[in-house]
Order: sequence, then structure tokens, then C-alpha cells
Amino acid sequence: MSLCLVYISDHKTLRIPLNSGELLIKLHILATELFKMKAFAFYIIYLCYVLHSNGKDVHVTSHVIASPYRDQNLKNQQGKPSFHLRPPHNWLNGPVYYKGVYHLFYQYNPYGSVFNKTIVWAHSVSHDLTNWIHLNNALVPTEPFDINSCWSGSITILPGNKPVVLYTGLDTKNQQVQNLAMPKNLSDPFLKEWVKYSGNPLITPPKGVKPDNFRDPSTSWKGKDGNWRVVVGGLRNNLGVAILYWSKDFVHWNLHDDPLHFGANTGMWECPDFYPVSVNSRYGVENSANGKNMKYVLKASFEAHDYYAIGSYDSDKEKFVPDSKGLTGSTSDLRYDYGKFYASKTFFDSVKKRRILWGWINESDRSADDVKKGWAGIQSVPRQVYLSNTGRQLVQWPVEETEKLRDNHVSYSGKKLKGKSLFEVAGITASQVDIELSFKLPKIEEAEVLAPEWDDPQILCSTKTASVGGQAGPFGLLVMASQDLTEQTAVFFRVFKDNHQFVVLMCSDQSRSSLRQGIDKTTYGAFIHMGHEDEVISLRSLVDHSVIESFGAEGRACITVRVYPQFHVKKEAHVYVFNNGSRDVVIKKLDAWSMKTTKGN
Repeated sequence: MSLCLVYISDHKTLRIPLNSGELLIKLHILATELFKMKAFAFYIIYLCYVLHSNGKDVHVTSHVIASPYRDQNLKNQQGKPSFHLRPPHNWLNGPVYYKGVYHLFYQYNPYGSVFNKTIVWAHSVSHDLTNWIHLNNALVPTEPFDINSCWSGSITILPGNKPVVLYTGLDTKNQQVQNLAMPKNLSDPFLKEWVKYSGNPLITPPKGVKPDNFRDPSTSWKGKDGNWRVVVGGLRNNLGVAILYWSKDFVHWNLHDDPLHFGANTGMWECPDFYPVSVNSRYGVENSANGKNMKYVLKASFEAHDYYAIGSYDSDKEKFVPDSKGLTGSTSDLRYDYGKFYASKTFFDSVKKRRILWGWINESDRSADDVKKGWAGIQSVPRQVYLSNTGRQLVQWPVEETEKLRDNHVSYSGKKLKGKSLFEVAGITASQVDIELSFKLPKIEEAEVLAPEWDDPQILCSTKTASVGGQAGPFGLLVMASQDLTEQTAVFFRVFKDNHQFVVLMCSDQSRSSLRQGIDKTTYGAFIHMGHEDEVISLRSLVDHSVIESFGAEGRACITVRVYPQFHVKKEAHVYVFNNGSRDVVIKKLDAWSMKTTKGN
């Protein structure tokens, strides 16, 4: 049987054989040409067939390709991000590096821009983590074990550099079951086709776990005994749990007597992630590594946030032991990000020896708006993650490849900003900018005392907004701001002291982000604990139209938000540095770059 790609527009027909080894390149070139020709659409014939291999029926599918150029009607949408990965259309919710290519698999609704019963695994690839090509959907519902959806999962690299997928399928009874898939062709660096194991499901809901509370298998790791381990998120006896399984061959899995860890009063644990981090290096560590100079991170997604704890892993008892209380949902818990950031996943980049984190950033406008624009949700900028010098938290920073997008540059140094004043950072594209600056901290005696009842940073930021003056602060950035400042998003610091140590409150204040009604304008906040000897605090904000990712104190606190200013439909944005405190502040250094638009966003 032979297949071809058929494109019909303006009474012209193009045919390209699909049996060529250069298929992906041809498709990408064709898509580019069609985009230049202002083509309306192109299609690939859908084919589903069954092969017989090693005595097992193996199901292989080819599906409609998601063209990154098919949403030309969206090109003038001012809120559409320009350097964040998003789906070509519709709804977005496991990364890996293989044969020189970065892969990102994500939850995708092919039928609409809101969450739908039928979800598939979309697949995008990149050589540089910034420019992306959208490939065929990797996994779609076809079999009894996933006929109602292919939900989240993870990729593990087996010995011999063999990637495999464990994923959650919704079966004919809408039970959540765990399934296995493998690449059809290991020599293909793009991993375009996947084969579902006919012995699926491998794991079904255990006793005490409801069939709709059992999903999201993690990346697996191999223990000292040579057996594989994996955790699956769940809810059992009203406890959020990381349910632990082990296997000798990655096919036959056994339930461990106890979970790896659990948390009370958290609800269902989704998208668990478990991995080691080095205690004395920023280099990442492979999931199956073990040794003395390591800590372990357990992350769980619940209550709209991604919480994590740092601790040790007792491989004999198969227990994660946190260094301090965490994963409870309280304000004292550690989070990857204190804003809009959920269902995240890390992977080990074996080439650059780093661990990279991605998270899902949902919308803040209404579902009706999502339907109108035809897409919803984006991925965060990939972040390198490592253990802080104190060993008590993680540090996150945009991967170095992000800096290759920097374009026009402006710089300031040693600029004093008087109380109740601001100045505009001109010479850059304010709606698409990477801005880094550092402020000199005041003397410890000049900082306001942190009251004991101010223990919730989000509430504190909501009451002490950017317009509320203080002593040392608020000072920081006004981004996605209108010229008259009627619309603005403030990302700022307030400096407090507690027991002769600095406690810096970092806020992202969306209360004045838009004049539009019916959108989420929640204000977010985080505390950053610093020593009395610290002299500066830094802030970096990546602004990409409707998304703002901010990193305080060199990545010790992160806040991501979505904003939809009304003015931005017709007018350009502005960015300002402001100081609304009573004391002057000194900008030690400021650098800002316009950011280039990437491919495939």
C-alpha cells in the first residue's frame, strides 16, 4: 500500500509520497511554502492497521499532523505568546532527549480549546528548546485499554538507549489504567510512530483506590537490586499518595506494600515526579543514580499548585523521608512556582548534564474567550533546576538557550530611584522582553519588621499591593503597562526583617492588569529568606504578551501569571521600574532585551 500527502487549494493539487525517509523534512518545507502561499489547510490521510510481531498483535497508527501554520487568523491576537510553546490549536496540558532531539509530549484536545473527554498525546520536537516542530499525535485512543483517552504519563530510557512510555488510559469502563508504548523505529530520532503493547493494561487500580483516582505514572528508576520502580498518583483513604510499584522487566509490575509517600488533606496527588539532585553541583543527576552526595525531590500536583519536598530516599524500606514537613498544601510548603504553574514534569538532559523542568500555564480569561481564539494553555519556558547552596530548596532559571532569543539591548547601572517615582525602560519591545535587574538592599535596621500574623505571602501581597506605600518597597517592575498606567502588572519586592535577617516579600500584582471584566486577576506572592549580609536582590521577568514568568533572587522564588490588558489590542505596551516606598533604592544593574519570535509557538 502506498500513501501520499494531498494538498488542494485554488484548484491545484500537490502529491508527495509518504514512503520517503525525508518525510518530516518534506512536510515542514511544504508547510512553510503553503504558509507563504496563504493556504487554508492541508491534510494527511488517516490510516490504522495491525502488524504481527513476535507472536503479539501490535497496533500502529498514523494521524492528522498538527501544522504550526494553520492558525493564521490568530496572528494579530495581541495576547498570543511569541516565544512560549503552545498548541497550534486547542487545549494544552513528558519530556525526553533522544538522539540529538528534545521531545515534548503533552495533553491535547484535538476537538476544542477547553477540556474534553477525549485527550491525546501531542508531540513536538526541537533541537534548541526554543524553536519547535509539531509532529503527528503520538498516542490517540484506539484500544479497549485507552479508548476514552490517553492521559498523562512519562518516558523512561531503558538500557540500550531505548525510550518507552508509561501512560494512563481511560478504558471502556472509564477506569484509569497504566499502559506501555514503545517507538516503532528506534533509529528515528523524531520518534514519530509509537506501538502500544498488546498486553496492556499493565497496572489497574489497587484496592482502596477508586478507578478515577489513579493516574500519571512517573519516570521510572532502577534500584540497587536491578528492579525498576515507578510511582502513580492517587487518592486512598482520603490521603494523597505516590503509589509505588516495582518490576524486573518493565512489563510485569508489582504493588509495594506501602506508598513511597503520602499527604493528608491534600486531595488527589496528580503528576508525581521523583528524582535525585546533587548537593554540591548544579549539574543534573540521572533518575537511577544513587550515592552519598545526593538529595531527593518528590513533587505532587494538587490544589492548583505544584508542591515539592526535599529529603532522602531509603531504598531498603522504599520510603521517601522529607527533611522538613511538606506536601501538605499549607502556605509554608515549598512550590515550584507560586503563580499559574501546574502538572509539571522534569527530565534529565544527558548531553548538557542538567535537569530541566516544564510546567503548564493555564489561561486566566473565560472559556468563551478560549473558544473564540481557538487555543488555550501554554508551556512555560524550560527551566534548569538544581539544589540551592543551603540545601533547603530548589533554584530555577530559564535554560541558557533562552538567551539566544535576545535582540535589541538597553542597559543601566547605578541609577538611584527616589521614593514615589518611576522611569520607563525605553528602546525595547515591552510586550516581548527579557529584563534582568538587581537592587541594593537597605541596611537591616531600615527594613520594616515582619509581623507574626503576616505568614501568608499571597494574602500579604493582596493587601499590600503595589499602590500601598511602605518603607523599603514596594519597588520593582511595571510590565504590560499602558502609557497612562491605567493597566499594569506589578512585579515587586518589599523588604522586611525578622530576627536580624532579611525576609523579602516577592509579589506579582494583577489587580490592575486589565480593565476587562470576567478574568482572573489573582495576586500571588512568596517569601524569600536572605541573610543580613546580603547586599542585593535580583529580579528577572520574561514577558511574552499574555504570560509573565518572574524569577526572584536568582531563581529562589518564581511567579508565573497570565494578563490580558485591554489597551494591548491596539496599542503598544510599556515597561517601567518603580519605587513606591518612602526610601530611595539603587538599581545596581539593569539589562533588557527585546525577544525574537520563535517557530512553532
